[in-house]
Amino acid sequence: MMKLQSRFCFFALLLLTAGSPLYAQDTAPEVTLQTPYNTIYSHLYYLQPDSFDPAKAGQTLWGADSTAAEELAIKLKQVYDGMGLFVRLNRVPRAAAYLDSAVMQAVYTPFPAELPGVYVERVDGRWYYSEETVAQIAALHDEVYPFGADLLLQLAPIVGEEEVLGLKAWQFVGLLSMLLISIGVYWVLSRLLSPVVRRLSRSRIYPSLVPTRIIRRIAQLCSVLVVLYLIRLFLPPLQLPIEAANFTVTVIRLISIGLVVGVLLRVLDIVILYADKAAQKTESKMDEQLLPVIERGVQFFLFAGAVIQALRVFQVDITTLIAGISIGGLAIALAAQDTLKNLFGSLTIFMDKPFQIGEWINFAGVDGTVEEVGFRSTRVRTFANSLVYVPNGKLADMVVNNYGLRQYRRFNTTISLTYDTPPELIEKYVEGLKQIVSRHPKTRKDYYEIHFNNMGPHSLDILFYIFFEVPSWSEELKARHEVLLQALQLGRALGVHFAFPTQTLHVEALPGQPASPGYETSPSELDRRLAAFFHSS
Repeated sequence: MMKLQSRFCFFALLLLTAGSPLYAQDTAPEVTLQTPYNTIYSHLYYLQPDSFDPAKAGQTLWGADSTAAEELAIKLKQVYDGMGLFVRLNRVPRAAAYLDSAVMQAVYTPFPAELPGVYVERVDGRWYYSEETVAQIAALHDEVYPFGADLLLQLAPIVGEEEVLGLKAWQFVGLLSMLLISIGVYWVLSRLLSPVVRRLSRSRIYPSLVPTRIIRRIAQLCSVLVVLYLIRLFLPPLQLPIEAANFTVTVIRLISIGLVVGVLLRVLDIVILYADKAAQKTESKMDEQLLPVIERGVQFFLFAGAVIQALRVFQVDITTLIAGISIGGLAIALAAQDTLKNLFGSLTIFMDKPFQIGEWINFAGVDGTVEEVGFRSTRVRTFANSLVYVPNGKLADMVVNNYGLRQYRRFNTTISLTYDTPPELIEKYVEGLKQIVSRHPKTRKDYYEIHFNNMGPHSLDILFYIFFEVPSWSEELKARHEVLLQALQLGRALGVHFAFPTQTLHVEALPGQPASPGYETSPSELDRRLAAFFHSS
C-alpha cells in the first residue's frame, strides 16, 4: 500500500512538472557541474517535458540518494514554478571559480529575496544544490502546496487533458472555481469586516468621528488582500505555464503592495483625526502645526517603502541602486538644492518657532494669518482672503514681524472735542476715560496715556493711548468696541460735544440766542454725573 501510494505521489509530481517550459537554449547539457550555470541549467533542462530525465536532474543535489534526489529535484522545480520564479540563465555565473562578493564564498543564490535558503555551492570542485537546500525542499514544497497537488490533479482524468489556449481543461475548471470562490469570499468579508473596523476605530469620547467612507474603504481593501492571498495560495496547484505564473504572481505582489499602502494610509487618516482633536485641546498651536508635517512625512515613507518593495518584486538589487545614487549624490544635491534649502528652512521654523498656526504675521509687505507650515512652504491667508505660498527657505531668511506673539496690543487714537468745551469739563472727561480703562477687564492697567494733548485747527485733542491684553485680533476688536462705546456714552452723560473737520460759518450772536452751546461747569454737578455714569455701567 505504501509502495502504491509512493508511486501515485511520484506520478502526481510528474504531472505537476509538465507544461513548464525552460527559457534557455535547447542544447542538451552534459551534467558536469563545473559551474553554477551548468548545475542550474541541468536541473531545469532535464525536468522539461521534451527532455524529462529526473535521474540527471537529481545529480545536481548534494548528499541525496538517487531515488530521493529525483523526487526532491522535481519538488524544487515545482517550488520555482508555484512561486512564479523565472530563472534567468543569462544572469547565472559561468565561472567555475565564482565567489559571492557579499560573503566571499563559493555560493550562488538564484533568488536571494524570495528563497534565500536555496543556493548552489562548490564542493570538491563541483557545484551542487547545498545540503541546507536539500534539507528544506520538502518543507518549501509543503508551504507552496499546502493542500497537496493531488487534490486538484484528480480533476485531470475527470475533466480531461485537452488543451485550449495553452491550458488543459482541468486548469480552466480550477481557474473558474478560484474566480467564483474569490468573489464570494470578497462579498462576505467586506460585510463582516466593516463593523469590526468601525469598532476598532471608535472612541468613547468621539464615537462618530471616523467617517463611514474610511471604514468601508479599509474593509474593502483588507477583503481584497485576503482574496489575493487565497489566490496566491491556490495558484501553484494549477501549474500554469511559467510565463503566466510569473506574470500572475508579479501582478499579485504589486497589487498587494498597493493595497497594504492604501490600508496604512486610511489608518493614518484615522490617527490624524484623533490627533487633531487632541491638539485642539492644548493651548499651544505647535501640535496643529506639526500634524500636517508628520502626516506628509509618514506618507512619504510609506510610498518610499512601496517603491522599494516593488523594485524587489522585479529583482532589482537595492544595494547596487543605493550605491549608484550615492555616486550621483552630488549631482542630485545640486539639482535639488532649492528643495534641500526649503527642507532646512522648515527645520529652522520648527526649532526656532518664529510663528505658529493661527498667528498674524507680516513679512515682505504681506500681512496674514498662518494656515499651514509644510516641508516645502508655508501657507498664509491674507486679510484679502487670498492665499500666499512662501518657500520655507526664503521665509527663514526674512524679517518676520509676528503680531500674534504680542502680550499687549496697542490702541492709539485721538478724541477730538469742540473748542468751546470748558476746561473743567475736559478734566472730568479725561478722568472718566481713565476710569473706563482701569475698569475694563481686557486692558493693561499699569501703563496707558490719556491726556489733553493738542489744540488742533478744528478741535481740542485728547490722546487716548492704551493696550489690550487679548490673544487674538478678533478679541482685540471686541475690546476696542466696548471701550469706544463707553467713551461715547461717557461723553453723552457729561454733555461733551465731539468735533470733526468741517467748514462752518460762525455768527457771534443772534437775537435771543447764546453764542455757543451751554455747558455744565459746576465741579459738584460734574462729579455727580461722572459717579452716576459709572454707577449705571
